[in-house]
Amino acid sequence: MSSSPMHRKRPSAVRARGSKRPRRTAAAAASDASGWASLHADLVRLVGWRVLAGDIRDYVRFRAVCPHWRSSSFSPRGRGVVDPRFYPRRWMMLPEGHGLYPGHGRLRGYIRFFNLSTGVIVRCLLPLFKNHCVLDSVDGLLLLQRDEDTAIRLLHPFTGDIADLPPLATLLRLPGASLTINEMARAYFRNIGATSVSVRADGVITVMIVIYNISMLAFATSNSKDRQWNVPNWKLPPIGRLISSQGKLYMMDSPTFDTVVHGDTQIFQISPPEHEGMGSGSSPMPSKKLIATCPAGKMPAPQYLAQCDSEILVIGYKDGFFTHPLVYRLSDLVLDRIVPVTSIEGNVLFIAERILSVGRSALPNLAGDSIVIVHPREVYLAECRLNTDTWLQAADGCIARCNLSRPYSLIYHIFSCCHRASCIRIRIIGR
Repeated sequence: MSSSPMHRKRPSAVRARGSKRPRRTAAAAASDASGWASLHADLVRLVGWRVLAGDIRDYVRFRAVCPHWRSSSFSPRGRGVVDPRFYPRRWMMLPEGHGLYPGHGRLRGYIRFFNLSTGVIVRCLLPLFKNHCVLDSVDGLLLLQRDEDTAIRLLHPFTGDIADLPPLATLLRLPGASLTINEMARAYFRNIGATSVSVRADGVITVMIVIYNISMLAFATSNSKDRQWNVPNWKLPPIGRLISSQGKLYMMDSPTFDTVVHGDTQIFQISPPEHEGMGSGSSPMPSKKLIATCPAGKMPAPQYLAQCDSEILVIGYKDGFFTHPLVYRLSDLVLDRIVPVTSIEGNVLFIAERILSVGRSALPNLAGDSIVIVHPREVYLAECRLNTDTWLQAADGCIARCNLSRPYSLIYHIFSCCHRASCIRIRIIGR
């Protein structure tokens, strides 16, 4: 008979039972477990903080390794808003398009989020959008406004933690306010230019917002005793260039807002109110401080401030034709070092009403170390390399004629997120 594999005999059951494998003893299993699974609790927490510095979802996976690691590390739930270490800083809510605003019935309560560093997309169940709308996003937290009373809430989309703040309608009590709640809600409250969130040592959250249309800075806290939004005793200049970073606001103030700016541009830092050391009769206010000046001779037309990783960038153009971009680090300007930046660690800056920094790994079809903006002449979405001043088309189609290829690419989804009020406007129209 042939000895092909088809005719080979299988070993008998007796023989199979007789070929014993060495069993793992309890001592051997305990020896293996004495490695990673039995790390000292302090060391587990230290490793956990290192993991959390990358992304909160990595930290969640870290805590899921074993019961010991879970019990030895802090849970993000319950701390998502009061502890800045748990903020989902590199996550952005994606617009759905086709009139599907957050809270639309067809979404069944789910909202998609995009990681600006890795390109990962996840879905979260957020039924809160049934009676709330999004005003802004800061450090991954969502600034929500409740429909019926303009109450403001901070939401951590991944932990579900919420911090309640006073209704924006309390601004109507301030001297000189003459608008109705509905007028304020539609025309002003839903057009936020910038938001900052800071947490005091006692766990009280302070939120500063800039209402774009009326150039108003307002601030409030989560303290149950402070049920009022307030404004500082100093005025803001016309709003055009604001960002939030590490609980503070940064603002550019130019002599004019013409096509070509004549004169130096001043950059201010707005800090939250200082509650420590205040007298009983004192009322803490945000402070505004001049921190840098951008000389007109180095950048004739500064236009934007941007957060890129841990740096704040000042972006403008060499001339008034908006074709040769220039980028400076704010930290260099503070030290009077006027040196243009040609590398931003491979990131891509999407520029519109606000600016988003996207990692190259999230969009590998873009070159990196570049900006994506509507081309000033051809009106298409263009990418410009910082070190070459070369303009390339970033996505198919012409924005001016809405002649865009479908389905829309991820690049257009990200670019639409640079318009703060896009989701809110869609929701208002949809209703």
